[in-house]
Amino acid sequence: MVDQLIDETDREILELLREDARRTLGDIGARVTLSTAAVKRRIDRMQENGVIVGYTVQIDHAKLGWGIEAFTELRFTGTTKVGEIVRTTTRMPEAQAVFTIAGDPDALVWLRVRDMGHLQHTIDEIRRHHQVTGTKTLMVLDSWTRGQQWPHTDDV
Repeated sequence: MVDQLIDETDREILELLREDARRTLGDIGARVTLSTAAVKRRIDRMQENGVIVGYTVQIDHAKLGWGIEAFTELRFTGTTKVGEIVRTTTRMPEAQAVFTIAGDPDALVWLRVRDMGHLQHTIDEIRRHHQVTGTKTLMVLDSWTRGQQWPHTDDV
């Protein structure tokens, strides 16, 4: 399926955009030896096919006062409607991402908060959901990768 959507040149273009989404079409073209028009056609096609779904800005959240990150594991009741918890949690401004996962726990929430009191308040808010039976929070001490790392090999 992937091979039908993109080729090696598309992969190179994606990697360049991943590094800097504001890179000009001319710069991309020079690096992949294509004309600006050809690069634009390829990017447009990847957007139409859903390979490129958006562009974003990387923010230094600590400079904005939201420097604490944590992952909170959630355990649900046996009759849980997962969609309900996911909708509730994703509406929280502190929730950067919510993952439903196989095994124990049932879900993982990536949180970003201002301070420890804010973290406690956020966890308490999650625990109040009637289908959450337990939580466990893991604090992020440091992060070594950011953004979308993309394995550009098919050997996996």
